[in-house]
Amino acid sequence: MGLLAAIQFLTIVPLRRDTGAQDIGRSLAYFPLAGLLIGGLLLGLDLLLEMAFPAALVNILLIIALIVITRALHFDGFIDTCDGLAGGNSPAARLEIMRDSRVGAFGVIGACCLILLMYVSLTVLPDEYRLEALVLMPAISRWTMVYAIVAHAYARKEQGLGTSFKDGAGWTGAVIATVITLAACTGLMRLEGLAVMAGAWLVAFILAFYLSRKLGGLTGDTYGAINEVIEVAVLILIPLITWSYVI
Repeated sequence: MGLLAAIQFLTIVPLRRDTGAQDIGRSLAYFPLAGLLIGGLLLGLDLLLEMAFPAALVNILLIIALIVITRALHFDGFIDTCDGLAGGNSPAARLEIMRDSRVGAFGVIGACCLILLMYVSLTVLPDEYRLEALVLMPAISRWTMVYAIVAHAYARKEQGLGTSFKDGAGWTGAVIATVITLAACTGLMRLEGLAVMAGAWLVAFILAFYLSRKLGGLTGDTYGAINEVIEVAVLILIPLITWSYVI
């Protein structure tokens, strides 16, 4: 099933099942559902940790938990993307740097900035929207990955995991993923949720276009980078949009 394939790929949950090319293609439609599962785990952990620890410590533990739950898959892609963009002077050179398993200075700097921004965003998040933010953040970010996979060309010629997703991508799966995300956003935050979803898509659209121009397309690493950026963007957009509604 596509849902099980999405959970197996996007999380650390040990389903121990063989995933074929057809399952990989079908899994895209269920990326937001896997994101909602991740969000539910974060929410449960948040409720548990806040009984024993101060808010500042809870927030950093949630960030660590998110990295662990996702096996640092997208975080690693973000780091590689930072190295490639900063270190190469042509699409081919950037792609070659991103292939290197070693982490460069720009990747480390980018990772530190990302973690710091996510920590501060969680810290200033209004308590009345904490539940919605923790649940929707991973769902919306994984929905934007589906958009990026479907809408943009793949940069590498050789076969890889990213190629498998691109080959199985289609607008039918993207529509299903959009409906799931839309239902979750409006169900939890009504029109404000729709505004957050639209804002996140705009950020993803700009970022995917920029990365595609720099690399001649997108790769598995850039899919992960888009996911990481959108997670932070959602945490920023929720208080921004809800504050504007109050005003």
